[in-house]
Parts: sequence; C-alpha cells; structure tokens
Amino acid sequence: MKRYRSYPNNVGGSNIRRWRVAGVAGVAVALVGVGLGVAAAADNGGVPTVNCPTVADKLGAVPASAQAEIGRNLQLLNTQIQEANARIVSTQGQGGANFIQNAILGPLKDKRFAAINRMETAIGRSAAKPDLNAEGLSGCSLNAGGGGNAAPEPTQVPAASVAAGAAAAANVPTVNCPNVVINVAVPASAQAEIDRNLALLQTQINEANTRLKNTVGQGGANFIQNAILGPLKDKRTATINRMETAIGRTAAKPNLNAEGLSTCSLNQNGGGGNAAAPTAAPTTAPANNGNNGNNGGNNNAGNGAVPTVNCPNVVINVAVPASAQAEIDRNLALLQTQINEANARIVSTQGQGGANFIQNAILGPLEDKRFAAINRMETAIGRAAAKPNLNAEGLAPCSLNA
Repeated sequence: MKRYRSYPNNVGGSNIRRWRVAGVAGVAVALVGVGLGVAAAADNGGVPTVNCPTVADKLGAVPASAQAEIGRNLQLLNTQIQEANARIVSTQGQGGANFIQNAILGPLKDKRFAAINRMETAIGRSAAKPDLNAEGLSGCSLNAGGGGNAAPEPTQVPAASVAAGAAAAANVPTVNCPNVVINVAVPASAQAEIDRNLALLQTQINEANTRLKNTVGQGGANFIQNAILGPLKDKRTATINRMETAIGRTAAKPNLNAEGLSTCSLNQNGGGGNAAAPTAAPTTAPANNGNNGNNGGNNNAGNGAVPTVNCPNVVINVAVPASAQAEIDRNLALLQTQINEANARIVSTQGQGGANFIQNAILGPLEDKRFAAINRMETAIGRAAAKPNLNAEGLAPCSLNA
C-alpha cells in the first residue's frame, strides 16, 4: 500500500521557491564577479601577448638546398606565436596564477626548440651545422599590456648568401692530383682491369671537381679537405691498390706508390684538372643495373673440348640510388671481365697442372673476385639506402661448361 506525505500550509512549495531565489542570487553574484574580472583586465591594459626573441637574424648564410626548409620553419615560429596569443584570449580567467606559464608558454617553448633544431639540421646537411642557441631563443615572455609583434620572423630567407656563393663561383678551385703511371709491363690478362681503374681515377677527379662547384660557400674552413679531398684520397688509394693486385696475379706485384700518388691538392683559381695518364684506352662500363654479361657459358664457343666457366647471374633486385649507379655499373662490368679472363686463362693453360688445376688456379680465385665485387655493390647501395643482401656467398662460385 502506497503512502503519501502531505505538507501542511504548502511548506514544500515554499522551500522550492526559496531554493529558486537563492539560485538566481548566486548567478547574479557570479555575473558580477565576471564583470569585475573583465573590468580589472581592462584596468591592467588588456590581454597579454607573448614576446619571443627573433631567430631569422641569427641564421647567417643559408645554403640554397636548405632555404625552403628554413622558410617553412620561420613561418611555423610565427604560427606558434599566433596560436599562443589566441589561446591566452580564449582562456582568460581559467586556471591559477601559473596557468599561462604552464599551459601556454611552456608548450610554446618546446615547439620553438624543436623548430630551431630542425633549422640547424637543415643547414647542417650541406654545410657546417650551426649553433642557433635553441635553448636561449625558444623561451618567450609576456607583453603584460598586450601588443607586440605576432609575426616577428620573415617568411622569406634572405637570398644574400646564395648570391655571395654565386659570385665566388667565378674562381672555383679544382683538384690537382699526381699522375699515376704504370711503370712496369702489364700482362695481357690484367690490361682490361688496368684500363678500367685508370679511367676510374679520372672519373674520381671529375666528380670531385663537380662537387667543389656545387658546394661553393658551404661548410667551414675544413669543408673541402674533410668532405672532398679526404674521400678522394681514399678512393685513389683503393684504385691504385687494385691495379697492383691485378698485375700481381700473373706477374711480380709492383709498388705503384699508392700512398704517395693518392693525395691531391687544389688549383685555387680553377683550371688545371688533370687526367689519369692511362696506358691504354679506357673502357666504359654498361649503363644498366641488370644481369646481362654475368654468365660466360658461350664465351669460348668453337674451342672444341676446352671448358668455359658457368657463373650465376647477379641481379640487382633493389632500387639503385643515383649516387651508387656508376659504381654498380663498374662492378657489373667487372663481373663479366672476370669471366672473360677466367675463360682466357683456361685456354692458355691447357695441359698444365694436375686434376685440380682449374679449380685451384682459376675457379677458386674467380670466386674470391666475384664475392668482393658483389660485396662492393652492396656497400655502394648501402651508402645512400638500406644495404641489400645480394647473396654474394651463393652467387660467387662458378662451375664449368665442360
């Protein structure tokens, strides 16, 4: 059975009315408080705005390759300031005494720090990485009375540094390398490899001269030595050593003075680019990254019972970066040259040695050469992309077409 409670003299209704009156009074007090707060803000000169140190005037010379990224990050610094100012307006009266510092200025500092670091990195990709003082320039204060510059950074990076580099290009230096002279008799079996490496010495000089031209004004005092002449010396040492090794396979290994001939200096006013003093016409590597030319099965057709080597094709099954293409081409051509040389040696050594002569004197060394060439291709690609596994172990051994 339901029971109902009655209120004499409409007591419940009176209580309800009293609560309503109290609620209306509370809202009125709150509105008065807000009004007082707004009035106080007006008395203080208005809404504050952020005041951040400028970055653009600290950049100095900017390489052409970094100008676009620098411009984007300068614009981003302006956008961050504008967003912080908008948030100060939209959050008036929120939080405690440290609200603006914790919720707006603190995150703004982190964003600016990241943007300034990105600019340092962008410049550092093609020049000496600068220290823009990200720690000092990332912190912002407040213009307590409002105002200030909401976009202090120019969106266009000054082109003065590019113009200065172009002016300096009139007297671009060139490399000056000692001639590499083959002062011993070159066995016929080594001639092709000698020609290729002599041509490679000239290619290395040409590439260094091109880089000198393309990087005018970049880096610090030691940029050319560290980024161009140093690597050129390493390449020349390796090339001259390969020629010594090529000759030494079938004759006394010569000393071509790799240490002395690998170091190059500069022609400061340009000109003077030198050739590699080839002893025979250089060969040209095929401009492809496919598999043609790696199998020598039919190279000595017509030689009767003379066997030929049968090598697995080496296929480059990944994208080849442009910076690695020349080295890939050279090594693919070298694989075919190695097969040709092995076949020629089989012909010229018929009847020599015992049952294992071809295996020990021809196929074994051929496997080592192929393994090294395939590894070089992996390394060349790996300098500018993920290093691939071209299966050097599996593709290096060759058999015989008996």
